[in-house]
Amino acid sequence: MGKTYKIGVVGAGNMGSGITQKLAQEKINVTMVETKTEFIERGLKNIRQTLEEGIKRNIFSPEQVEEIIGRINGTTDLNELKDADMVIEAVFEDEKVKGELFAKLDQICDSKTIFATNTSSLRVGNLAKWIKRPDRFIGTHYFFHPAKNRLVEIVPHEGTSEETREKVLRIANLHGKTPIVVKDSPGFCVNRIFIPWYVEAIRIIEEGIANAPTVNEATKRGFGIGIGLFELWNMSGGTVIGLHGAEGLGKELGSFYAPPELLRHQVEDLKSDFSLEGEIDDSKMDIIANRLYAIAMGVACTMVDEGVTTLDDVDRGIKIGLAWRKGPFELINSMGIEKAYQMVKELTEKHGDFKMPRLLEAQYKKGETFEFKFVELKIVDDIAYITINRPEAMNALNPVVVDQLEKNFDLAEKNPDVKAIVFKGAGKAFIAGADIKFFVNNIKSDNVDKTYAFTRKGHDLLLRFENSSKMTIALVDGLSLGGGSEVALACQAIIATPNGSFGFPETNIGIFPGLGGMIRVERHLGLELAKYYIFTGKNISAEEAYELGIVTKLVEPTEVDKAIKEVIAGSKFDKYRPRKIPAKYDQAKAVCTSENVEHLLKGKTPQGVDPEFAEKTAKIVAKKAPVALKLANELMDAQSRVSIKKAIDLELGKLYDIFATEDALAGLQSPGRPPKYQDK
Repeated sequence: MGKTYKIGVVGAGNMGSGITQKLAQEKINVTMVETKTEFIERGLKNIRQTLEEGIKRNIFSPEQVEEIIGRINGTTDLNELKDADMVIEAVFEDEKVKGELFAKLDQICDSKTIFATNTSSLRVGNLAKWIKRPDRFIGTHYFFHPAKNRLVEIVPHEGTSEETREKVLRIANLHGKTPIVVKDSPGFCVNRIFIPWYVEAIRIIEEGIANAPTVNEATKRGFGIGIGLFELWNMSGGTVIGLHGAEGLGKELGSFYAPPELLRHQVEDLKSDFSLEGEIDDSKMDIIANRLYAIAMGVACTMVDEGVTTLDDVDRGIKIGLAWRKGPFELINSMGIEKAYQMVKELTEKHGDFKMPRLLEAQYKKGETFEFKFVELKIVDDIAYITINRPEAMNALNPVVVDQLEKNFDLAEKNPDVKAIVFKGAGKAFIAGADIKFFVNNIKSDNVDKTYAFTRKGHDLLLRFENSSKMTIALVDGLSLGGGSEVALACQAIIATPNGSFGFPETNIGIFPGLGGMIRVERHLGLELAKYYIFTGKNISAEEAYELGIVTKLVEPTEVDKAIKEVIAGSKFDKYRPRKIPAKYDQAKAVCTSENVEHLLKGKTPQGVDPEFAEKTAKIVAKKAPVALKLANELMDAQSRVSIKKAIDLELGKLYDIFATEDALAGLQSPGRPPKYQDK
């Protein structure tokens, strides 16, 4: 298969080494450059320490750690970046230092090389002036710790080309980041909220309303974060960094953003943070939270007014970057537009240079909450790309997402210029199943009718994907589970990268696959092997799916565009065509013959197969929900004898039965650690 990208990182400090680590973790070769060998060694030591923490938490094996380290080339020679596809700068936050570095790289690197700056406060456009290829210059603002925090702000300046922007977004997704595109403006997106949030917290202390530990606790309770505001700032550089950020925003945006005197005094007194010693006053929680809510909501709406980014990406950036339970626009929706408007209005009355955002004013006059866009349609030449863009929830399906998916599919299918429709997911997942909370809420409110309507609509939509006159292609370059695998299987072709995978974990959470997964897997693999994957929930890697004939093309991420065009150029084919299943799957088929399925459902070990494999399978199946297994078995037998449309009706006919079980509620409420099931 094709090559992967070669990335360079200049700087081996906390940010540079963290970015390097994340790239290497995701199987990308990285060259990390520093000015001295000792700095390289220190960066590699930090990377190894972080990875070894991962071993203790069972995230990595010792072998994986060595593989990751092996993908990193540490050097003091910038010339080793000559053939890099992209170079990310992570050096001291000084325009001259960064600019001179880029000027050197501009002389060294191939014309194809993209340059990216990890600046958090400098204008990307100003740094682009140091080189002769401003069209291949962009901002990539990572968040601490870069190997753990999934957010990256992608900041094109006015001269950045569309090709550069798209390639950087592709690389961001490739190393497990959730990118949001942000205008080259003061504070970008997250810091534009984070800094005034911090400033307002200090004003509350300065005004004598509450002490620091009380404000810190109020941020934890009010925003659902595990680490309070002052604790977080201490980890991020403390008062010196806070003062620098507030001064920068204040100069460009006005006194509302400027640092209060108390913050200046802290820095002058060499205090890196506010002391958290003292009593917490529970009576002040709502007062503090409401003032901080107003800041977040007001600034968020102002940013959208200014075109800094979209309201969807504001919430996404805040929830991922700062780990808030709700983003600013979700806060507005949850408290109601009228209350939110009044809170921001009070803010404008207190600060003369902070104006009521036009967006909030218009929404208040309409009396409506904000609507989020989770599915995006983009047409390039004659190909429609439909992206499920809900990476903070692993692109999970819910009624809103399915509605938007249907509307965008309608537009693409009716467009006479579109030959093919490609479905893909933003971030690390294709689609990681359905939104479990939706199912739980419907069970608890005795409203399974909503679950039925959602499932019926999903089936109808997937049938349209399967039978459309336009070629439909699923691009699976990340995790797909449950409903996600069912969406992919409904498409006429699947293109996968080695990062892709498929799986049906439903019997582990008390239900059975409800959007045709049992039907379509059986059409591909036959009844016995299909039952093995449905009963065990065993992951199917992209490589396995390709050799089983489920995946049409298996390619490296750099070859995806080419593969899409090749599939479209070919004639339509029968995806359920007969195929020879490789002999390596014989044991899995044998363990799920009709006789052995009876053994498995009774908790017995299958017969006539390798004893070790049989025992292992029996142990896995024994942990699944008994009623879900029984219904899945009966359904798959019946579905294998009828058309797909009739098979769907059979599946829907058992939906109320499965959601009425105690197992369903118990399993759905604890998906990470399923209970010991009781129903028989």
